[in-house]
Amino acid sequence: MADVITKIERPEKKILVQLGEIAPASAYEAQGKTGAMMSDIKPIYSGMKICGPAITVQCHPGDNIMLHKAIAIAQPGDIIVACVSYSEAGYWGEVLTVAAQAIGVRGLVIDGSVRDGLAIKKRGFSVFSRGLCMKGTVKETVGFINYPLVCGNVLINPGDIILGDDDGIVVIPREKAQETLKKSQDREKSEQMMMEKLTSRELTTLELLGLDKVLKAKGLQEE
Repeated sequence: MADVITKIERPEKKILVQLGEIAPASAYEAQGKTGAMMSDIKPIYSGMKICGPAITVQCHPGDNIMLHKAIAIAQPGDIIVACVSYSEAGYWGEVLTVAAQAIGVRGLVIDGSVRDGLAIKKRGFSVFSRGLCMKGTVKETVGFINYPLVCGNVLINPGDIILGDDDGIVVIPREKAQETLKKSQDREKSEQMMMEKLTSRELTTLELLGLDKVLKAKGLQEE
């Protein structure tokens, strides 16, 4: 079995552009409340959003050599998703950021820590991680690239779509991209109409969502 698979199927660029306009929370709801990574995997700075196909990377604890390899085989627009299972090391820093940006890699999602946070912010590179840690790594042990892995308690296959903002990361299976896009767009249109009615004070959220009936059925009493 090969350690590294270099060729993967990626979604069409058109659908990536359209999904990039969708809020990750909308996609999560549209998928039946699935695909959201654990809430402690967050951007290292606020105000960013990423959307792109995943290159999956399995690293050994405290070792980042496979992240270097992942950058070497990445294509523009890719997002590197790494499973490391140990957070007391900074697996990614400014040097890897510069290397990734030179290729056109759009971002990093890692279930561990990174370092050089301020430098990464200044360079405008998108990183979602469990936190920051200045401790170094070794570069010794071969891992796997572009095999299915679990990151943030979500199964990710190479080429699946990673969508993230300040709320966190949601994973959209590549084969469900079109369906998720349509449902997300419908949901956001519905919410926009709802907010317009709320702004005009035409209805309350209780009435719009039918929650007044739920409360009545639960026996809510008021004076």
